[in-house]
Amino acid sequence: MRRFVADKAKTLINRSRTTCSSSSPITTSTSVLQRLTSSSSQSPAVLRFLSTSSDSMASDYSSTPVTLNNVNPKVLKCEYAVRGEIVNLAQKLQQDLKENPGSHPFDEILYCNIGNPQSLAQQPITFFREVLALCDHPLILDKSETQGLFSADSIERAFQILDQIPGRATGAYSHSQGIKGLRDTIASGIEARDGFPADPNDIFLTDGASPAVHMMMQLLIGSENDGILCPIPQYPLYSASIALHGGTLVPYYLDEETGWGLEVSELENQLKTAKSKGINVRALAVINPGNPTGQVLAEANQREIVEFCKKEGLVLLADEVYQENVYVPEKQFHSFKKVARSMGFGEKDISLVSFQSVSKGFYGECGKRGGYMEVTGFSPEIREQIYKVASVNLCSNISGQILASLVMSPPKICKTI
Repeated sequence: MRRFVADKAKTLINRSRTTCSSSSPITTSTSVLQRLTSSSSQSPAVLRFLSTSSDSMASDYSSTPVTLNNVNPKVLKCEYAVRGEIVNLAQKLQQDLKENPGSHPFDEILYCNIGNPQSLAQQPITFFREVLALCDHPLILDKSETQGLFSADSIERAFQILDQIPGRATGAYSHSQGIKGLRDTIASGIEARDGFPADPNDIFLTDGASPAVHMMMQLLIGSENDGILCPIPQYPLYSASIALHGGTLVPYYLDEETGWGLEVSELENQLKTAKSKGINVRALAVINPGNPTGQVLAEANQREIVEFCKKEGLVLLADEVYQENVYVPEKQFHSFKKVARSMGFGEKDISLVSFQSVSKGFYGECGKRGGYMEVTGFSPEIREQIYKVASVNLCSNISGQILASLVMSPPKICKTI
């Protein structure tokens, strides 16, 4: 991810500087910072940012009760480059451009450090936003002007959703797993996608997929002796959450030569190595479609992965938030739950957690923070513990819950007879 961000920064800087003068290629993120700050008169805000040393900060706050010497070491160990040093510098540069127009050889900063479509001018889906607006202000449903301002589909869906919300109150807390009627809708959407039954009681609505991943890490990791198999390259949420919860990341490497393929032999080797070090590997995280690699696993490969988890007694953590982002005609997304059920594995045969989010796909509603996890293959006693962890956060936000139901049950195309 750092290399990706640095490459985008190089492209932006090189392109803007060609309008002024020729320059030598920028080869590292360090040289990006050096070139951006080569003139003190151009970027005082950035220089102030870069010149603030850790020593001076420490001396300023030496009497405060929390220092780097006594802060939770798990927090220090955690790294999350998606919102790291380059992004911090970009924000300083953006502020400098606002306060001092023309102070740099470019006039715009494009944030490519994370998938955030609407920040790059992707427009939200009209149906989604109309339903949200009507649910948040239901009084306008009774006004005559509403019929001309909102589509009939949006009005009908808003009435349906409001009838599912106790008191029609989108500003009230919901059930800790999410509003039951919305979970019913999501379960129906999963069933329609996979061709296998889905239980709304298996659905936990969350503020995007990230809190769901954290919840599972809290459940699975008890000490640094507990390991999670994670792909490399990976979305750094996994390495960060494992570090925060005190576990050990057990890497398995995707093969770039085969289109970032996942070889079961690699999983077996890494599992064996981890066990030799005394690590108790608890789960396998698979990102499909891949992030950041974009690969889509073949169904046969998925079957091998399911068999591997079944044989080794691992929880399968299936990150499927990019399921709508398949751009190769011969590729097709299959959920791991669908694959597992098609192999004859039922509820008690394999522990599987599937993650979905409203932030990706064609919707890109990142700021609305909606998502869910479908939890299957866990005993009632363990499900109670998962529910307890969810209850600590009371509930996810209601707008995100509504969006998750809309994503899994979009309007149908009907033929007029």
